[in-house]
Amino acid sequence: MTSPDESAAHETPLLRTAVLALSLAAFFSAISLRITDALLPSFSQQFGITLGHAASVITVFSVAYGLSQLLFGPLGDRFGKYYVVAWACVACAITAALCGLAPDFPLLIVARLLAGATAAAVIPLSMAFIGDVVPYEGRQPILARFLIGQILGLSTGVWLGGFAADHLSWRVPFLLIGGGFALISMALFTLNRRLPAMARVTRRAEGNAAARMVQEFGQVLAKPWARVVLATVFLEGAFLYGVFAFIATHLHAVFGVSLSTAGSMVMLYGFGGLLFAIFSATLVRRLGEVGLTGVGGILIAGSLLTIGMAPVWWWAMPACFVAGLGFYMLHNTLQINATQMAPERRGAAVSAFASCFFLGQATGVGVAGMLVGYWGTSPVIALGACGVLLVALNFSRLRLRSLAPVAAVT
Repeated sequence: MTSPDESAAHETPLLRTAVLALSLAAFFSAISLRITDALLPSFSQQFGITLGHAASVITVFSVAYGLSQLLFGPLGDRFGKYYVVAWACVACAITAALCGLAPDFPLLIVARLLAGATAAAVIPLSMAFIGDVVPYEGRQPILARFLIGQILGLSTGVWLGGFAADHLSWRVPFLLIGGGFALISMALFTLNRRLPAMARVTRRAEGNAAARMVQEFGQVLAKPWARVVLATVFLEGAFLYGVFAFIATHLHAVFGVSLSTAGSMVMLYGFGGLLFAIFSATLVRRLGEVGLTGVGGILIAGSLLTIGMAPVWWWAMPACFVAGLGFYMLHNTLQINATQMAPERRGAAVSAFASCFFLGQATGVGVAGMLVGYWGTSPVIALGACGVLLVALNFSRLRLRSLAPVAAVT
């Protein structure tokens, strides 16, 4: 646990700069994740494959991202979370360049698999680092500010993919991502050397590494509330991001808008998240965790239903904005719970959280890709809306129940 004296260190200019650098790393990681959403029609046309087949560039990235968490969590605890993130950015620069240079679709799939594996360390270990140096009571607003990078990256990735599909080669965004990761890695290495000792704590352990890894994740899963959080974030990823990947394609196919325009509309999703980040302290104080998850789920479901069933394309503009606000109300609350559900194994806990989230995304995209071929995009988006609503309301109910004993004592 972080002592009061140590936790005060998060207010220093150095650590604020360190978190800003992590936010920039999260920005490029999020771009890498969402860059292919609006490129799916281009891949389908250029490589002569179905839309569902093209969506495998998203699925393999998410699977690799999720499974790699099993490695990076313990690595972050062993060598230092900030240090591992810096090296991960170096690896991300290389794998992004490989995506841009891939000569055919099978090799692009391989490159995206590697890109997902290397990007896996960035956001979860950054969250775990913040959890180590910031006390729980003040963590949510700081974590929300860190997530501005991820929020803007998700939006920029969809927009940049659409712009490249209409005006550039699909290869260009990957090369830009590689250059961005290379620059931020240098900043992270520089800052890591300047961090105070309490921010660079490592934990050495004896015995077989694989057995130790299994033990650490077993200790996380042994906690009942951890199992609730992990199951919730898996289903959140499946229902929400399973259909989110097809929003730009839906707007392009149903309303005939260009992919760059569709990507720009989806970009509003990130601005909704940015609104949450700006007012997170107020929202947390007024709604609490139970209110944030419940209201967030309602906003997401209503927005997705609007996008899927809208009679005109421009309805998607406010809907994407509100969906982003709702998602970060829900997901940020889940993230906060992830940083505290096993404090003594925070690296493994946050990595397990991210693993479940991205494995859920991979599952959702795979299932949605198959269903789109039979049902079309509108019913699939509506199905995702209903699923997210049920997941959010159930977590809100369980969180209220878990807080009841604490409220009774106080």
